[in-house]
Amino acid sequence: MNNEIHTFGDALLKATVSARGAELTSLTQADGAPLLWNAGPEWRRHSPVLFPIVGRLPGDTATIDGKAYHLTQHGFARDQAFQFVETTSDGCVLELHENERSLAAFPFRFRLRIAYAIAGGKLAVHYTVVNPDDRKVLHASLGAHPAFLWPLHKGDPGTAYRLVFEEPEPEPIRRVSGGLLSAAAYPTPVNGRELALDDSLFADDAVIFDQIRSRSLVFGRPGAAGLKVSWEGFPELGVWTKPGAPFLCIEPWHGLATPQGFSGEFRDKPGLFHLQPGEAWEAGWAVEVVNA
Repeated sequence: MNNEIHTFGDALLKATVSARGAELTSLTQADGAPLLWNAGPEWRRHSPVLFPIVGRLPGDTATIDGKAYHLTQHGFARDQAFQFVETTSDGCVLELHENERSLAAFPFRFRLRIAYAIAGGKLAVHYTVVNPDDRKVLHASLGAHPAFLWPLHKGDPGTAYRLVFEEPEPEPIRRVSGGLLSAAAYPTPVNGRELALDDSLFADDAVIFDQIRSRSLVFGRPGAAGLKVSWEGFPELGVWTKPGAPFLCIEPWHGLATPQGFSGEFRDKPGLFHLQPGEAWEAGWAVEVVNA
């Protein structure tokens, strides 16, 4: 291992993680077939970590104790250098702490630990956020943003693909407008447990499930190998692509873009978790190859 990346895996799956943003940058099967988007020109990321916010703030500004802080979309963690604190043949652990740069945008102490592990052909990612402060409450959000190839197999039409949720998803979905969460609710595009995938779904940006029932889904086309994505500790799910781009992001979140019209203190923003001094928040997601 060098100080910038670590590659690990088993006989079925291999992954590479970068210290920059603690980002998963490669996920391949035993035959070398890629599963993760290559950060091409349509979108220059693979699987960023969204912290300490998910989505955007009005004017990229957080009001914290009456003072304005410049905090851009999805926060700063995805662009900061994490430290590898453990590396093994089947995984790694990285950490990020508050620093001069983070405190300028987000005046809270924190410890963010991300653990990656592969076993039995399954990649598991676990997040722990700790509030090390002895006085202040830590208000934050965290989201995953992995981009998988769509289609997964060369020559497949993208419209042959679907998401099959663990449970029926009849509740309305949400959308963003101008980067902020629209007040409107929209009829679910899920038919029972199935969401047929088409670029037109994403003409208005992400499909946001803020009342998601499922804790897993399968992404693929019938009769072919697909991906099972599962999650725990994340109450929301986003699904997104740039129309025309060959990837699909399946994004478990704890948090949402700021609602349109919100102008209060950051601590009152919907979708945050609130950690008392010494308290921790944990969540995770996993992916494995299955028959779709």
